[in-house]
Amino acid sequence: MNRKLLVGSLVATALFAGDVADAQPRTFNVHYTSRATFKTEAPLETIVGTAAGQGAVAGNVTLDPGRPQDAKGTVRVDLNALKTGIDRRDAHMRSKDFFDSEGNEANRWAVFEVKGIDIAGSLEPGKSLPARVRGTLTIRGKAIDTVADSTVYYLKLTPEQVESQKRYGLTAESLRVNAKFATAFTNHAMQVPQLLFLKVSNDIQLEADVVLVLAP
Repeated sequence: MNRKLLVGSLVATALFAGDVADAQPRTFNVHYTSRATFKTEAPLETIVGTAAGQGAVAGNVTLDPGRPQDAKGTVRVDLNALKTGIDRRDAHMRSKDFFDSEGNEANRWAVFEVKGIDIAGSLEPGKSLPARVRGTLTIRGKAIDTVADSTVYYLKLTPEQVESQKRYGLTAESLRVNAKFATAFTNHAMQVPQLLFLKVSNDIQLEADVVLVLAP
């Protein structure tokens, strides 16, 4: 065989082998910098609740960056960690009329089960791609199927970069997923809130900014 052809064949084989080795699902854990918010409209204000900080958003997702369409996993939000800026309102949200999460472990978490991602092609390091994340949202034990309009950003670090970022809990591969979707209080057996004689909207807009890092 011609020497140039032989060298080219060996290089191609090595690259292909590397791609095959990379082409496998791995588990990513939710990073502590992740946050989730909900918004609903009241006659005189937009009510915004945010869950952020250590343990407020948890879970993991398993996917192959070469084929993210088959992603599976669970992301959970601690409803007791939601803050709207008014303590009395926060306590009311945790009551039996709404989340029923105060002292009730079965209702403490809002759970989004990831069942797949509609996305064009594979993930590319350093690029954001539009996506639709399909899954099931469960609040107060009431589940609905939904789709979240999302963007997915994939990051790969060199060994030197990983070493410098260890203190922040970052790993050789990371993902950031921004997702938006909707539900309603009545979807999850909750009353529509009322402020004095004014009713809050039944509609809830949900947003999640989830950072995922490789599991150890």
